[in-house]
Amino acid sequence: MDKTEVNQIFERFSKMRAIIIGDAMVDTYLWGKVDRLSPEAPVPIVAITQRENRLGGAANVSRNVQALGATPVLFSVVGDDENGKEFQKLLVKRNVSDNGIFIDSSRNTTVKNRIISAGKQIVRVDEESTDYISEEMELKLIESITEEINSNPVDVIIFVDYDKGVVTPNLFKTINDLAQTKGIPTAVDPKRRNFRHYKNVSLFKPNFKEFVDGTGLPLVKGDLESLKKAAEEFKNQQELKLIFITLSELGVFISNGVKEQYYPVAIRDIADVSGAGDTVISVASLAMAAGLPPKIMALMSNLAGGLVCEKLGVVPVDQTKLKKEMKSQKI
Repeated sequence: MDKTEVNQIFERFSKMRAIIIGDAMVDTYLWGKVDRLSPEAPVPIVAITQRENRLGGAANVSRNVQALGATPVLFSVVGDDENGKEFQKLLVKRNVSDNGIFIDSSRNTTVKNRIISAGKQIVRVDEESTDYISEEMELKLIESITEEINSNPVDVIIFVDYDKGVVTPNLFKTINDLAQTKGIPTAVDPKRRNFRHYKNVSLFKPNFKEFVDGTGLPLVKGDLESLKKAAEEFKNQQELKLIFITLSELGVFISNGVKEQYYPVAIRDIADVSGAGDTVISVASLAMAAGLPPKIMALMSNLAGGLVCEKLGVVPVDQTKLKKEMKSQKI
């Protein structure tokens, strides 16, 4: 791609507003050294040397949308706890609006605690609530999102489902139906519980495991013919415009019902795959809303996902590096 084409894409992104709805969380990293085993159990003792909190889940999607030049509007629910307060501080620090964040004293703020030594994750400890949010909280979210849609321009709505309960079937259907009447494209990054609730969306982006779990089909990664058939059947059943399945080290598969395309991944030094899915749904959603062809959408998503995998921990994509990579591609 030439410099002008790439710059025009990001110029389009800079004028876009994206609503992100879903499970937001804090990603906590504890870095330390291991030089002995515990006398109490056959486990390593980690002497912590550094701690860092980052925005995760739907909030990381918001950070990626922001890093790509667009304006994110995040809607989520956190607990009335110290982690919830830390989450809101991180939003302020990263210049992401907290106007769509609701506090629920009956829930825990989701936190993923990762303990890392010698550049490798040793263990992850999660704190979370996974029940659906209450009907009262659901109504508050729906009213707030509806007001945002009716009051301000919205280019795309992204549902980020980490199976923590913020995206209820009723919330999704209500907002998705409203988006259809407004001509706003919708994108979904799904998990198993709600997998078949997602109907009539513009972009559906599971990874391979999520697709297998959600459909219950005995697919084998690498068997593209079986994947194409299964994806097309599911796409028609659910009335999806685009289905975009990430295949980790094998690349991505995308189908618009007219043409199926497979794109292998670029070879990279992988440090950590955490957050790559957040980056891919962010890039793909903006690309779709900007009217870019599936080929460009897949290319950008592939490159962006690879770039964040080179970094340890959950990080948003680097726009400068993504531009440079895109300009070096021959299409």
